[in-house]
Amino acid sequence: MRIGTFVLAAQFPGQGPGEALHRAVRSTEAAEESGLDSVWLAEHHFVPYGVCPSATTLAALLLGRTRRIRVGTAVSVLPNHHPVALAEQAALLHLTSGGRFSLGVGRGGPWVDLEVFGGGLDAYENGFPEALDLVLDWLREPRVAGRGERFGFREVAVVPRVDELLEGPGPDVSGPETIVACTSPRTVRLAAARALPMLLGMHCGDEEKAEMVALWRTAAREAGHPPEVVAGAAHVSAGVAQIADGAGDATELLVKTMPGWLRQGLDAHVTVDGRHRVMRDPVAYTELLCGLHPVGTPRLAADRLAATAERTGITRFALLVEGSGDLAATEENVRRLGADVLPLLT
Repeated sequence: MRIGTFVLAAQFPGQGPGEALHRAVRSTEAAEESGLDSVWLAEHHFVPYGVCPSATTLAALLLGRTRRIRVGTAVSVLPNHHPVALAEQAALLHLTSGGRFSLGVGRGGPWVDLEVFGGGLDAYENGFPEALDLVLDWLREPRVAGRGERFGFREVAVVPRVDELLEGPGPDVSGPETIVACTSPRTVRLAAARALPMLLGMHCGDEEKAEMVALWRTAAREAGHPPEVVAGAAHVSAGVAQIADGAGDATELLVKTMPGWLRQGLDAHVTVDGRHRVMRDPVAYTELLCGLHPVGTPRLAADRLAATAERTGITRFALLVEGSGDLAATEENVRRLGADVLPLLT
């Protein structure tokens, strides 16, 4: 079982973005100190739901602040990036961290970001496969040309190449892990065809995640990937974690704190084309998350993680630990994950 944290850099009511980002940095340092496996960084624009606009930039800072823990993006939104520029950043972080960086990518949403950064709605609706393949080519080949509908350019050398450390002393860093956020069967099949592990969202329960894993395995086999590749895919399950001594204390805390953040954060999203969207009820959504994930006593948290692993086959977790909105409480939550929950999973 590999337990990591999911860092949104959430700006709660009454807070500034600096406070949210400071909590993101400190919770990562606490995660390393507590023996957790990884930290996964979200990326958002123009909304207090999460105030980190560049997951790779924050990853660079955190990789420099830590020595052991894996740092990944969850996710870098491909329609807002040139795939070569993103792949170059991934290669740089991979090489300079000794192989501790994971590149998570996703389509994002139909937000105004597409207008601001120039990708347009087509990049969101149709352009993801081309952009993903260009990222993968850059991380695997010595020279790459752009031959797609959106990205066309002459063949150029890949510098730096991610396999260059293999030629000298040091760890095997043959390439950064690439993982795909999946919320639809279409994207599941896309990831499976390329044998890329999935990041599955915290709004999904075990049954839905198990169905997505089963679909991924079927599609990966149909794509011709060998059984050991299909069986060994290291998917990641996102969730929420809050540890407390009393059976209902953790849920009570999150129901008090998270709805205010969710209400202002989700309501701030603006669609690029004016399409109607329905915002989740913040209280009901918080209660849903508390019921799905390791929110409660250490024993309950360990049992829920073990149950998810058994039902879905997923043994990697990215857990939102900042649901209290408070720095000291977040650090204590991370510490308890390491000290009180991890031993129950070994």
